Formats: sequence, C-alpha cells, structure tokens
Amino acid sequence: MSLSRVEAWRLVEAHVENVNTRRHMLACEAIMRAVGERLGEDAELWALAGLVHDLDVEATADDAARHGVESASALDAAGAPETLIRAVAAHNEMTGVSAESRMEIALLAADQLSGLITAATLVRPDKSLSGVKLKSLKKRYRESAFARGVDRASISRCEELGLSLEEFMETGLAAMQEVAGDLGLA
Repeated sequence: MSLSRVEAWRLVEAHVENVNTRRHMLACEAIMRAVGERLGEDAELWALAGLVHDLDVEATADDAARHGVESASALDAAGAPETLIRAVAAHNEMTGVSAESRMEIALLAADQLSGLITAATLVRPDKSLSGVKLKSLKKRYRESAFARGVDRASISRCEELGLSLEEFMETGLAAMQEVAGDLGLA
C-alpha cells in the first residue's frame, strides 16, 4: 500500500474543513477497520477507505453525482491502490460505479451505519456513545422516521459480506465506541 494513514489524514485536512464531516470519516475508518478484521481482510486498507471516502464532499456539495469521483482522482494522484480508489467511487451510487467487491459493499454499508449510530447517540440526553446499546440501535433502524437520510438498504448489504445485520451493527457500534472521544461523542 502506497498511501499511509498519515498521508491520508493530510488529504482529509487539506480537503475537508467541517469538523463533523471529519468525525464522520473517522467513524467510518473505525467501522471499516473492525469489519475488515472480522472478515480477515486487509483491515488497514479498509480503514483507509473509510477515512478518505468523503474527501470531496465539500467540493461537490452542489453536484452529488460528482461526489466520490473527485475523491477518487485525488487518491489516484496520491498513489492510493486501485481497490481503495474504486471503493471510494462506489460508495455513492450516483457516480455510476456499483459497489461489488467486499470492501466496496462494506464501505457503502459503513457510511450509512455511522450516520445511524451518530443519530442514535445525539438523541440521548447525555449525547454519549458509550450509552448506546445494540438493542436500541436495532429499534432505531426499524423506525423509518428516525434518521430519514440513512439508507437502510445500504446497511443491509452487510449480509452480502456474510454478516447478519445484528453482527454488522454490533461490530460498527463497538468500533465507534472505541473512538468516541475522537468523534466528540464521549
């Protein structure tokens, strides 16, 4: 792998100003690492995909179909592996790149799961990730009115990875809880 974690974080700092977007990217990094480990994949490569997947979100705010494309271009210029570049492009289906590989599907699902977990945390009185339980997260998942922007169909693609929805949620929740301080949700 020719893109290090340090270099990836420099890209994040150069392209993303919004602290909440950066926190979302850190959450996706944690989920992707945990899922990669659980599946016996290259967890560090998967984590990098989570970290850099939204590099262009601010630059493409007015054109959602470009979101992922500009990130892929920046990652190519930085020497990132093709598998990572494709996963980033595929996490937004509007790019025309479908999520097909395990890493691509995991990133698509992790991106949405991080949003669900964050929303479930922010409705708690203490706004602390440590208090979020799997049972309440599963309940929130079933409530279509809760976190309407979260694509539950993308989350459920975890089953294509051989993980049940419950296993995927449990893995993602534990991963985010480990980095709660970095996410501003301690």
